[in-house]
Amino acid sequence: MDLNRRKFLRNISLASAGILFVSEKIHAKQPPSSPNFKPDPTAWKNDEINIAWIGHATVIINFYGTVILTDPVLFERVGVNFFGMTFGPSRFTHPALTADEIPRPDIILLSHAHMDHMDYETLSTIVGNYPNEIDCITAYNTADVIAELEWKSLQEIDWNEETELQGIKFKALEVKHFGWRYPWEKDRSKGYMIDGRSFNAVLIEKNEKKILFGGDTAYHELFKSLSGENIEIAIVPIGAYNPWKKNHCNPEEALIMANDHIGAKYFIPIHTKTFKQGSEPIDEPLTWLNKSVVNYDIKLGLDDIGKTFTLPNL
Repeated sequence: MDLNRRKFLRNISLASAGILFVSEKIHAKQPPSSPNFKPDPTAWKNDEINIAWIGHATVIINFYGTVILTDPVLFERVGVNFFGMTFGPSRFTHPALTADEIPRPDIILLSHAHMDHMDYETLSTIVGNYPNEIDCITAYNTADVIAELEWKSLQEIDWNEETELQGIKFKALEVKHFGWRYPWEKDRSKGYMIDGRSFNAVLIEKNEKKILFGGDTAYHELFKSLSGENIEIAIVPIGAYNPWKKNHCNPEEALIMANDHIGAKYFIPIHTKTFKQGSEPIDEPLTWLNKSVVNYDIKLGLDDIGKTFTLPNL
């Protein structure tokens, strides 16, 4: 075995052990609870915009008949897969739909390569169910993680770049986060702008309606550039802010970005109540969100895993 291979296995072992230790110390050992709601995608219509929160940053968007699935994570644990075992945090809440219940996505949209957003087990299962039928858009310098899967197409999109698939426009936006999948990798938060892993929010548009998928981010003012875009829906993370404020926004900060900076009409929360990645109580982010949203013009589209929001036809 060569030196590089030994170093790689050593690093993987250390990472696995570290993640397992943190998981056992921080994350609950109780079995995951079932969500209180369950979406029914068969009831959606091709002339509607429907958004269902499946859990964590996974949402299904029916965008006038085109099905977009974001950051799918559908199994019990996320983390490093080592010798057939996954080391990392386990779920607090089951997904609202299983991998077999998820309708066939036309497009999978990935914000970055973190394992709780780009889960290889989930992606390989969904793509395996629909080989060569799903287009995928991911962040700059992240496609290598999933390149061997049987995609219809796989493309990276960099900050401020635009692409169009199946009649839908996608524009990548910079956020305040970090991109490495393993600690020794280069990423843009470390200054590696050319060869580092990136991390996106994405503006999605069809039929002159716009949705922002926020991915994962701390508070920032970069979204102020979207204030004139007439965005209908902002899907923004609200959890894991304590003590990770440098990388994750709290509910108040998420509302400020969605309402004050973007001017969106509706707010949909993600990145909470699924994995306990911060030290705040698991129910705190959604409780905080519900108390604070009344102080803003923006309306809450949904507030629990499994709920579905349908954009009103005004």
